[in-house]
Amino acid sequence: MNDSESPYVKRTQKDYSMSFKLQLVSSIENGELTATQAVERYGIQARSTVTGW
Repeated sequence: MNDSESPYVKRTQKDYSMSFKLQLVSSIENGELTATQAVERYGIQARSTVTGW
């Protein structure tokens, strides 16, 4: 099976600005969003990424 037929999709790392991270964490701390909602809304790969911020 060559790469074009593989069902596996390589994940890419995204870089987020510090201001985006701070705004997102502030929204979570203020109860406007949960970490899970933030992951879904902004297309972040994992909840652990958000909780690490």
